[in-house]
Amino acid sequence: MDTVFRHTVARDATLRDALVALERGSGELALVLDQTRLVGVLTDGAVRRALLDGHGLDAKLAPWINERCVTVAPGADRATVLELMRTRKIRAVPVVEEDRTLVGLHLLQEVLGLPKRESWAVVMCGGRGARLGPLTDAIPKPMLTVAGRPILERIVLLLAGQGIERIYLAVHYLANVIEQHFGDGSQLGVDLRYLREVKPLGTGGALSLLPEAPTAPLVVMNGDLVTQARIGEMLDCHANTQAKATIGVRRYKHVVPFGCVDVDDGRVLRMEEKPALTKLVNTGVYVLDPALVARVPRDTEFGLPSLLDQCLARGERVQSFEIVDDWIDVGQRDRLLHARGEGM
Repeated sequence: MDTVFRHTVARDATLRDALVALERGSGELALVLDQTRLVGVLTDGAVRRALLDGHGLDAKLAPWINERCVTVAPGADRATVLELMRTRKIRAVPVVEEDRTLVGLHLLQEVLGLPKRESWAVVMCGGRGARLGPLTDAIPKPMLTVAGRPILERIVLLLAGQGIERIYLAVHYLANVIEQHFGDGSQLGVDLRYLREVKPLGTGGALSLLPEAPTAPLVVMNGDLVTQARIGEMLDCHANTQAKATIGVRRYKHVVPFGCVDVDDGRVLRMEEKPALTKLVNTGVYVLDPALVARVPRDTEFGLPSLLDQCLARGERVQSFEIVDDWIDVGQRDRLLHARGEGM
């Protein structure tokens, strides 16, 4: 059971205070207290939605508290806690006395005894981020902050929380800023190493710089993602389907802002007012069979979609894994502002 006090925040606190509690704890949720009694919980997603709705960091957090949160009594056995988490699709359960006094917190990774994975991860973070304009003149795109923490640090912590200990950062533009911030990764509990691109190598070329061949499926991510993707489940999906490659996908909905007309030889067949089109889009998160690394050309700009096209051309299985958790690509200025809850 985790040290519960790292997760707590007072009932009359602000959204800023809640973010501090989220960062101080597991990042799963903040426990809202009235003295020692649990009022409810506040999730990272709730705080993000509040910011996206235009509320400032100094707004009181009360409207976003979930007072009907799931709790267990002291002494609840592991099986009971795990079943609650699975059926309610949650990753944390507070432990309270009959009078709602908070005494503990169960976290999914502790209940499961999260295993360390043999897989490595490579995060592509060498790009200039030109579409973000002056925001990246003095700082690399992955080091821009969202809710007070660099995007790249969020990615590293996400991977560490999924049991991945060895992480390579592919760096180029302002690489020294990234290396000075992270060092060897020991402060974050990971083994952090660097793939230094002499020239930009695209979304996949840096894989050719790995000093040794991986022996387990390799996680590859773009460095400009704000996400809570369940990388461990994606690795399990990759293994269970015996895929050569697995690509993270997400449903994207676009509403056509006009009435649409279907015609045949000039004759109107059907009219539809502002239809919604849904597509699965590439999220920039991949799992690759170790053998695929050898197919990446050495010291050449190369995109990972080209590698997947090669697999498809050879008849090799490419699996999809739908990412239903938070996911924002901040490669464009409006998307960064969206992630920060600004400019709404």
